Amino acid sequence: MRSNKLVTFLIAAIALAILPIIFQQFGNAWVRIVDIALLYVLLALGLNIVVGYAGLLDLGYVAFYAVGAYMFGLLASPHLIDTFPAIKAMFPAGMHSPIWLVIPLGAAVAATFGVLLGAPTLKLRGDYLAIVTLGFGEIIRVFMNNLDAPVNITNGPKGIAQIDSIKFFGLDLGKTLDLGFVSLPSVTLYYYLFLALVVFSVVICYRLERSRIGRAWMAIREDEVAAKAMGINTRNLKLLAFGMGATFGGVSGVMFATFQGFISPESFSLQESIMIVAMVVLGGIGHIPGVILGALLLAALPEVLRYVAGPLQAMSGGRLDASILRQLLIALAMIGIMLSRPRGLWPSREHGHDVTPDTLPASPHADLTPPEQIPQPVSPIVPTVK
Repeated sequence: MRSNKLVTFLIAAIALAILPIIFQQFGNAWVRIVDIALLYVLLALGLNIVVGYAGLLDLGYVAFYAVGAYMFGLLASPHLIDTFPAIKAMFPAGMHSPIWLVIPLGAAVAATFGVLLGAPTLKLRGDYLAIVTLGFGEIIRVFMNNLDAPVNITNGPKGIAQIDSIKFFGLDLGKTLDLGFVSLPSVTLYYYLFLALVVFSVVICYRLERSRIGRAWMAIREDEVAAKAMGINTRNLKLLAFGMGATFGGVSGVMFATFQGFISPESFSLQESIMIVAMVVLGGIGHIPGVILGALLLAALPEVLRYVAGPLQAMSGGRLDASILRQLLIALAMIGIMLSRPRGLWPSREHGHDVTPDTLPASPHADLTPPEQIPQPVSPIVPTVK
């Protein structure tokens, strides 16, 4: 059994390693679609900690994505140097933050914001919690959109451009790497970085799920009152869930900023947050393989449907807008999946699993004497007193 698993992992690793090399033969656009899909996988894994494990409905998760992206954008672009002369005097060669600094810093800053969000919402549940987190996400977006006056910090709706690419060990992921027998463009190099982060995040999520903290989160998800009665510190564990989930969003934001080279508040709208929640629900709440599947599907489907919406628009004589038609196809696909698979494409066996007679384990005494043939004890005769 262990050897079969090892073979499966080796085959999967080889397939994932050569996947971008095959895709780039059809154009870098296909590799870019996979890169964006991996970023959404990171986001969905982080939100799964909050929604899937702890049962806290967070509709403002995109705020942590924005915090990580703007943190890296400010530390790895000429914006602060051009705006503040004091910073320019401190960094005459420019602010070019290394990857070893920005990834932990992005995770720490996003985790701080996650705790700040979780602190005032500890007594809220369900719809009320969803509304508060939704408002938090919109507040962050509005701040990013308006912090260009009186002091220009975020450059407002114009966004931040000229963001550095990731560089480590002398390798610049923003440039093509020629290995002689194959040429790896920038999108392929970023693919391997994103894939390494996804694998690392999956390992962390699996360890969390099987730890005492993960079990406590699931107890809170199922019944918070019962969990508190059993001695679980629901307050600290909720804050930990918000903070831990936010770290994934912060790291994803850092990767998005360096990959795009440009960020603006439009990239962190409410629609993005709802899409991330839909990835978790569509794949299977609380189940890591299902969450990954849902994220890959919803991230890649809009781009793939571009090649379907175009011919349909031509067939209608141009009367149908291609972007609206693409959104309609996505919505129909989501409705069809949820109607046919209400618990998600790949749900967890434990979460919401119905126990039927067919699924009950066989009794260890099934081959013994049937109950009707077992002699029943005779009740003693009690004499009546007259």
